[in-house]
Amino acid sequence: MTFHNRTVLVTGAAGQLGHAVSQAFARQGANLVLLGRNQASLMAAFGAESETRLLVAADLLDQAQVNEAVAQGVARFGRIDVLCNIAGGFTMGDKVHQTSEATWDLMLDLNVRTVLNMARAVVPRMLDGAGGKIINIAATAAQRGAPDMGAYCAAKSAVVRLTESMAAELREQGINVNCVLPSILDTPANRLDMPAADPRRWVAPDDLAQVVLFLASPAAIAIHGAALPVTGLS
Repeated sequence: MTFHNRTVLVTGAAGQLGHAVSQAFARQGANLVLLGRNQASLMAAFGAESETRLLVAADLLDQAQVNEAVAQGVARFGRIDVLCNIAGGFTMGDKVHQTSEATWDLMLDLNVRTVLNMARAVVPRMLDGAGGKIINIAATAAQRGAPDMGAYCAAKSAVVRLTESMAAELREQGINVNCVLPSILDTPANRLDMPAADPRRWVAPDDLAQVVLFLASPAAIAIHGAALPVTGLS
């Protein structure tokens, strides 16, 4: 899977999964537009900018900042061929009837509104070009409800429904939209939060990155609206 002369935009690039996805595309020759909350976190993760790497700080909940970030990427590389919506977040909540407005808004903002804002900025660029690929990150939690996770499950379910709707709307224009449903990721934070668990049964970010690369590649040209579980050994 080579991505030479292709431009890949990754949100949440400074996080564990975002970094793994970005590095995987870099190894395949892609031009990278890497979005994060601030320049400091991006530079800590990737070092300085280069001819093939643009670091852009943006608040993904601010449509104007998102539009400007995408414009910077297009100005540097001419187009956006792949959008990887990696940014998101998780928190254990309360029971549904005890869920606060703050928890509900946080889960919907981090996981759903970020996808919507990126779609508003990137899809018109792809429609003006030669199509593209969009890969969203949902979760296995999107498949069914779980105790004390109602807001998170609802948010990730919404990501799947948006993926399916976008795929149906855009497939005739040469844009593939799919999502992946990982289980628990093997990250330092998750190991710290769950010290009694066996992380060998979790999903390594590098392994999930390979699935994202596949969905962004020509090999996935016939796949539209898929919600692909990636569960490791769990």
